[in-house]
Amino acid sequence: MNTNPPTTLGFAQHATRRHFMRDCSVGLAGLWMAANGGNATVAGSQPTQVGPHFPPRAQRMIYLHMAGAPSQLELFDYKPDLKKLDGQDCPASFLEGKRFAFIQGVPKMLGTQFPFQQCGESGAWVSDRVPEFQSLVDQVSFIKSMHTTQFNHGPAQLLLHTGN
Repeated sequence: MNTNPPTTLGFAQHATRRHFMRDCSVGLAGLWMAANGGNATVAGSQPTQVGPHFPPRAQRMIYLHMAGAPSQLELFDYKPDLKKLDGQDCPASFLEGKRFAFIQGVPKMLGTQFPFQQCGESGAWVSDRVPEFQSLVDQVSFIKSMHTTQFNHGPAQLLLHTGN
């Protein structure tokens, strides 16, 4: 019996309806709730209104997933400590107990290569690589709370988009 986890392609070829229902249950529940106008009723209980605690102000959202684009570390995510470590060996505490797909030996730390400045009333740090964006910084939201233990882009992107 093969005990190796299936590859993404192998998993897609061997996925069943049972897998679909198991993995998409939250998404299907969301579709059901949307179809019911946001009112969730469980047998024997009162309807529950599901939604935000305050009326939304945003009219539109643009989600940018720029695979192959410049890193957020070069555009919006200023790391002054990483800049100080630029060119030094990666600390052993970052590497011990972990396996990396393409890293061998002790890699060098790489800090941002471009200058940053604080912009707008929010004081958001923005790189000089996007000068027009600096004037719009108070009109956007930066989500910096998403984390994963995945070190490689492929699995991390799959987790971001599907939650699985």
